Amino acid sequence: MGIGWIVSLIVGGIWVIVILAIIIPFDRKHVVRENRKINYHKTTIYLRWNVFDTIIFTLGIYTIGCVQALNWLISSGQDVTNPYVQFFTNQSQVWVIIIVIYSFIRISSTLKAIKAHLGDKLNDDK
Repeated sequence: MGIGWIVSLIVGGIWVIVILAIIIPFDRKHVVRENRKINYHKTTIYLRWNVFDTIIFTLGIYTIGCVQALNWLISSGQDVTNPYVQFFTNQSQVWVIIIVIYSFIRISSTLKAIKAHLGDKLNDDK
C-alpha cells in the first residue's frame, strides 16, 4: 500500500469524524423519534435546506476538485505509483459513494416527510 493510500485513509477518517461531530448533535436536536422511529409529521428538518445538505454540498465540491486534480495528474503522464494519484483516486471514490448513499437517504426522508404532511392535509379535505 502506497503512501498516497495511507494519507488518503487518514484524511478520510478525519473528514468522517468532523462530519459525525456535526451531524449527530444536529440529528438528536431536530429529528423527532417515537418508539425509535422517526415521526415525519413532527420532523420538519427534511423539508428545508439543513446542515446535512450543506455538508454534502461541500463534499461534492471537494470531490469535484479531487477528480479534476486526478484528471490533471493522469493527463500529465502520472500513473498509480504516484502518491498524489493514489490519494485523489481514493478520495474521489470514497466521497462519491458517500454522496450517492446520502442522496438516496435524503430523497427517501424528504418523500416520507412530504407524505406525512400531505397525508394529513388530504385526510382533512375528505
